Amino acid sequence: MARVGGRNSWIAVPAGLVCAAIVGALVWLSLPMIPVTVAWLGDSLRRSTEPQPAVAPSETPAQLAIAGGAIDCRTLYPDELWNELVWNRAALLNQTVTAPVTEVTSLTDALAPEVLVTCQWRLETGGSIVTTLSRVGDDAVGIADAALRGQGFACESNDAQVVCTRTQGSVVEEHSFRDGMWLASVETEWHPDGYGARLDRNVYG
Repeated sequence: MARVGGRNSWIAVPAGLVCAAIVGALVWLSLPMIPVTVAWLGDSLRRSTEPQPAVAPSETPAQLAIAGGAIDCRTLYPDELWNELVWNRAALLNQTVTAPVTEVTSLTDALAPEVLVTCQWRLETGGSIVTTLSRVGDDAVGIADAALRGQGFACESNDAQVVCTRTQGSVVEEHSFRDGMWLASVETEWHPDGYGARLDRNVYG
């Protein structure tokens, strides 16, 4: 066998023995970890094949309010609608607890709402949206249905909810009652696509 130039067998043999000893020592030191490694692999495989528990849905703003949680404008809106509003550079938001805006002022007097939040959006170029979420009494659905229909609103109702809308010129007014909550919105010269329905779905689920 050809000899590699510069290689000294007196050094190579001891070096090889030392390397073999080091490898053997490392193997011996790793032996206690073998059962742990096998158990970890088994647990990982079992977890990957087990059905995962469903993630509990987040509380809707209405559920949060019923439970006594704090509500603000960001809580009120679904992400896509919130982004659509705030990305409009001409839009300004003012958060208050003022009473719901409506031309049917007798409705506000009759229901005596406990206002949780009012979100007043205004465009510098003109136009506005005012939305209010309030707590109301259990009889609010029946009172609102009769009062709003009498003022020319188109209402859809079932045992749990009534939704009434009316359009007059550039003003769209919508009221939604459910689970002891009143969601009121008035859009003036600014009408994001499906605003009322999208907000309603987010608030009540």
